[in-house]
This record gives sequence, C-alpha cells and structure tokens, in this order.
Amino acid sequence: MNLVSALETFGDGNVLALGGFAIGALFGFLAQRSRFCLRAAVIEFWHRRFGERLSVWLLAFSAAVVGVQLLILTGALNVGTARQIAARGTLSGALVGGLLFGAGMIMTRGCASRLLVLSAAGNLRALLSGLIFAVTAQSALSGALAPLRNTISSAWTVEGGAPRDLLALLGVGPQGGLAAGLAWLAAAFYFATRQRRSLWVWIGGIGTGLTVAAGWYFTYLVSRNSFQVVQTQGLTFSGPSAEWLMRVLAAPTPPIGFDFGLLPGVFSGAFLGAALHGELRLEGFSDGYSMRRYIVGAILMGFGSMLAGGCAVGAGMSGGAIFALTAWITLAGMWAGAGLTDRILDTAPAATRGDLATGTLKAP
Repeated sequence: MNLVSALETFGDGNVLALGGFAIGALFGFLAQRSRFCLRAAVIEFWHRRFGERLSVWLLAFSAAVVGVQLLILTGALNVGTARQIAARGTLSGALVGGLLFGAGMIMTRGCASRLLVLSAAGNLRALLSGLIFAVTAQSALSGALAPLRNTISSAWTVEGGAPRDLLALLGVGPQGGLAAGLAWLAAAFYFATRQRRSLWVWIGGIGTGLTVAAGWYFTYLVSRNSFQVVQTQGLTFSGPSAEWLMRVLAAPTPPIGFDFGLLPGVFSGAFLGAALHGELRLEGFSDGYSMRRYIVGAILMGFGSMLAGGCAVGAGMSGGAIFALTAWITLAGMWAGAGLTDRILDTAPAATRGDLATGTLKAP
C-alpha cells in the first residue's frame, strides 16, 4: 500500500501518528544505546574532555544537517513552510529560552529527550522531571506563565521567511548548509576516532541524527499527498509533552497527528533498548537537595523550551538542521547556559558543594 492509499484508508492523523511512532521508536532505541545527550556533550566540551558523549552528539547533529540538506538539494524536501522558517520568530525568546533550558538540563542531568529515554529504563528522577517539564511547558503555552513568555518573546522579534533563514541571510543556500554539515561530520569522525569507541557511538550517533531528517521527510511527504493542511515538522519534545499532558487532563483532546505517536514511540524504543541489554532498573532520589534541584531544573527547561520554540532536539537539532536563525541562537544559549550552570553547581569549590548538599547554601 502506497502513501496515498494509506492516507485515504486510514486518514491523515492516523498515518502521521504511526509514522511518528515508528520514527520515535528508532530514535529512542538509538538514543538509549548510544547515550545520546546534549547535557553530557556540553560538559565534556566545557571541561575540554572531547570524549564519547561529545562524539555522539556531533555525529548526530552533523548527520541531521547532512541528511536534511541533501534532501533539500535533491528536491525531496522543502522546509519553506516549516514553523521555524515561515512564522514570525522571537530572537529574545530564543536567547533567553536557550539560556534557561541549558541551565535546567544541567540541574536535571538531561534534556527533554534524555529524560524520556531514562524514564523508559526506570529512572524515577527523570520521570518526575519530565512530568514537571510538561506541566511547565503547558503553563507557558497557555496558562499562568503565558503572559511572562509573551512579554519576553515580544522584546525582539524577526519576520518569517528569508529573515529567519540563516542560509538565505548568508547567501549560501543549501549547498553551504551541506558543506557545513560535512565539516561538522569530519570533526565528529576526528573526535570519535581519537580513542577507541564502541560501535554504538557510530551507529547510535549517526542513526539518531538521521531520524531527525526522517521526521522532516515523512511529514513533508504526507503534506504533499494529503488533501488537508499538514504541517511539515521535525522531531521535538516540548510541544508533544504539553499535548500529551492535556490529553490526560482535559477534553476535548487535540487532533491525532505526528506528535501523538512520537512520545510513545521514543518511550517504547528506549524501553526495548534497555530491556535487551539488561539496563532496566528503578532509580530514585538520594536526598532532598537532589529533588529540589531536579524540580527547579525541570521548570527552567519547560519554560525555556516554550520561550525558545523548542527543546534540545526540537530547536537544537531539528531547527538547526534547516538553519533557522532562532534555532541557532537557542542552541548557542543552551551551550552557554549549561556551561555556566555546570561551573556554578557542579565544579564549584568543595566547601561550596558541601554547603549546597547540606542545605546551608541555598540551591539556585
């Protein structure tokens, strides 16, 4: 059965959801096996330890860029209608949101996608953080935090179209995007081959990035063959997390689509990866300070992701792969915010860390 027949038989929403589940499952499995994590990559970078986690992230990011730009160059993908390019954006939101998200992922020891992957393996810290992340994201979208988000977002905006397309602004087009992706891929190969790395660094890193490209390609194909308006999109976790929260708490529920299948797919794939390799285990909090730290971090990530228009995967990789200007500002903010927070919280002098642990010095 071809795509057109599937759309006619099952409907756009169901086909999108099934595709989201399949791509999400592959992402979850590969991310779990490769330990894909922006937070870990940032820490290695700022500590000048160019090790396995940085190699995995660079392989994933460069594979996403190369995959997406090749699809665009061959005419198989057009991202001109994607939200990150076509819609009006916020530069202030991208910067502040990126900084907040970066700080939050250090405090929770994982970004939004990593929390979902860890939750599937039984990590209760990640599960609680993910729930608080979703609640905060929904609050920032249309709840109590929405006015603050709107105020920050409206401080510095940019029109959609060419002003938000970094490749158009630089005048290099998709050829320049592909060249940049290949350069990052070469750097990733260099770091990955400096020391002996496991096979999952290569398979998981590159495969995780290609699932981002697959998300863009699949939703674009559906949009081309559907009689309904279908949004071309990549992988993201902030919007789907808020959407699933509302499915549980309120009615009527949002229409079924790509995001509907994505989160269950990632969870299932990560669970399968952990189960096959004997890594399923329940893990909780060690003390009260740890819980406070995770809660605050999840709030920062949830608000920051909605402010920036995406999480580490949604803005950082999906948006970065199509060279959306705001996505690159967000990504830079994440690296800066994470590096600063890690220096303050986790590489502080021993006496300060002891005060934080005992509660003598209040945690941020």
